Formats: sequence, structure tokens, C-alpha cells
Amino acid sequence: MVSIVQRMRKLKALLAIRLGPGAAHLPPDVKRIHMDFAYKINDGHFGPRKFWRLYLPRLKYHNPAVSMTLNRTTDQEGPATMTIYFAPPPTGSTTTTSPSSTQPSKTRSAPTTSTTSTTAPSDHTPFTRTHTINMKHRHESEILSQLLEVTKAVEIKATREEEEEIREMEEEGKRREADARRSAAVNAERKREEEMLKQARGQMAAQAELVEK
Repeated sequence: MVSIVQRMRKLKALLAIRLGPGAAHLPPDVKRIHMDFAYKINDGHFGPRKFWRLYLPRLKYHNPAVSMTLNRTTDQEGPATMTIYFAPPPTGSTTTTSPSSTQPSKTRSAPTTSTTSTTAPSDHTPFTRTHTINMKHRHESEILSQLLEVTKAVEIKATREEEEEIREMEEEGKRREADARRSAAVNAERKREEEMLKQARGQMAAQAELVEK
């Protein structure tokens, strides 16, 4: 029984990171995603924080080669942004950029582990353009939708095997809940009987004292 519970826990954790919002394959031209937002959730930073906590782990799981960095500030009234760094286009191809949202730039190096958007190690693949998403006062699902649209990422759907695993996990969860309810009912009945027995013994002891007097 213990091994089954442990297996279900491991399976649940694995499916939680493999499937769900944020599970997507980024195209090869996306080299880095960098987020800037405040430590606290008020003043429009709640959505960005939830995206980072809930969605970004799945995105990283499916795109381990893409650098994903974070900079959290104490400026609660400051901006909350996501910057996407794109690699140079293939030789001979052309790119078009939107002046309102995409900023073409000279070839620079995108950092992999820094927590700022400007520091760049010298050995990283250069990028040619960036796209910035305003995350402030936006729901995490809205942030994800725009990220998928901008990058043209492909969302990952559950396979038949994974759907079967999810179904089995849900059924096992229901069985465990039913077992827990039955155990709770048995424990409650046992406690009730113990309390009744305790009261009966008390009454018998009181009667015995009256007889002795």
C-alpha cells in the first residue's frame, strides 16, 4: 500500500510538471526569457509572480536549453515586464518587426544566469531582437497567451497514455478519499463508544460511593 501511495505521488508530481499551462515547445529562435517584477504581489505584480511560480517551471522543463532568468526588485510601483530574446535568423532569410512591441538591436550576447536584463556573458549565443511583454496588472493566463502568440510556441497536449495515467490517478484519489471518510467514521464511532463507556463507569462509581455512605 505504501509503495502504491509513493508511486501515485511521484506520478502526480511528474504529470504536474509535464502537463498544464506553460507546457509548450518554444521554437529554436527563442534564446532567453527574462522577467522583471517586484517581490510583493500588490500594485499589479500578482499575475507575474503566479506565472513565475506555476507556469515557468513547465516551460523550462520542456525547453531546458532556453535561458530563463529573473530579476525581482523592491520597486513596488515599478514595471513588471517579460523580455524575450530571439536568435539571429537563418542566412538568407528576412525578419519583420513591429515597432510598437519589438525592438531590433545590434547583435549582442544574451545572459544565461544573471538576474538582470543587461549583463551578458561573452560566450553566449548572440541575439538580434527582443520583444517585451507588459505583465503588470495582468492575469497569469493572459501573460502566457501573449508569450505563446509572440514566440509561436506549440502547446503540449496529453498523450493517450498520459490521459490514462491521469484517469487512474484521479480514481485512486477518489478511493483514498473514500477510505479516509470510512476511517474517520470508524474513529468517530470508536470515540463515541469510549466516551459512553467512560460516562457509564463514572455513573457506576458515583452509585458505589452513595451505597457506601
